[in-house]
Amino acid sequence: MYDNNVKQAIQTNTTDLLKTRPHFELLDGLRGVAAVVVVIFHFMEMAITDYSKNFAGHGFLAVDFFFCLSGFVIAYAYDGRVGKLGVVEFFKSRIIRLHLLVILGSILGLLSFLFDPFTTSPLAYSTGQIILIFLTSLLLIPYPVITERSFNLFGINAPAWSLFWEYVANILYGWILWKLNRRILLVLALAAAAWLFYVGYIAGNLMGGWGKDGWWHGGARVSFSFLAGMLVYRYQFIIRNRLGFLGLTILLLIGLLMPWFKQNWLVELAVVIIYFPLLVALGAGAQPGPRARAICIFSGRISYPLYMTHYAVIWMFLNYYTRYKPDNGTLALIIICAVPLLIGFAYLAMVLYDNPVRRYLTNRRKLNKAG
Repeated sequence: MYDNNVKQAIQTNTTDLLKTRPHFELLDGLRGVAAVVVVIFHFMEMAITDYSKNFAGHGFLAVDFFFCLSGFVIAYAYDGRVGKLGVVEFFKSRIIRLHLLVILGSILGLLSFLFDPFTTSPLAYSTGQIILIFLTSLLLIPYPVITERSFNLFGINAPAWSLFWEYVANILYGWILWKLNRRILLVLALAAAAWLFYVGYIAGNLMGGWGKDGWWHGGARVSFSFLAGMLVYRYQFIIRNRLGFLGLTILLLIGLLMPWFKQNWLVELAVVIIYFPLLVALGAGAQPGPRARAICIFSGRISYPLYMTHYAVIWMFLNYYTRYKPDNGTLALIIICAVPLLIGFAYLAMVLYDNPVRRYLTNRRKLNKAG
């Protein structure tokens, strides 16, 4: 048995390794802005399927911004710790951080699938099929079988497709990427950029990765953006500036709400390959003002719960819109009312479920390591 001094030393060392580093508050704020844009985009794409006529038609690029942010934050938080922490403990940290909301999103998606008042779709599926759809969603195993939902990789919680690729990036980071020097990472990023260029060329856009046919496009999207985020950190490409939260929010919205162009896929490539890494560098080098700081903190905390819980409502909205075809005024009213409600629900999910369960699991890990 350990004596008390040794046990205390182990517990202190474990606590130091497991605790999170201070956040880049302005980047957190931008993450929240991007999450809100995603929600609006998902509402709008159900009603206006021609993206060139949709003011939020490029909202899907928020996912690429998320991937770039993730690469930066993971490198910042873990580059100096994975070797001491160990790959298994790193994976545990990421699962605790990410998977609780995957579970909640799956449960909400199942409930909306079974009890949606605007459709009879569940009648087309056996109990066994529904159970399998739910289990694969819980485990983040792609299972694109729901025809009326465009064969989404995760039919009851569509945003989970990006979490699937986020997990792939995290696994590769924990096994090998953290060990590689920045020159090798740069070569890999250039190769990923070429892959992304190919995807954009053959598809005519960068919105793939979520469905059965273009599932591998998601690999190209996460490969470049995650590596680009890592490189921003590794090269310390941090641009000190005084743009503040408002200025950088405007710059982010320019990328997410820009119009469509004749060679649109090339513009999307430029945004993902050049503009988003630049925004991350600017966000890392700026500080929010006293008033904006609280908004940034809240925005960052709410971003992931909002992203992972909103789509159950989107599916029901699609069926409502298909049945009743509301006019533009009604559509605008629905979105204006729904977005704050979804943010409120995400906040409740965070404070009543995600935060306390994560805190409990993290404390259990610390006790197990110390014991």
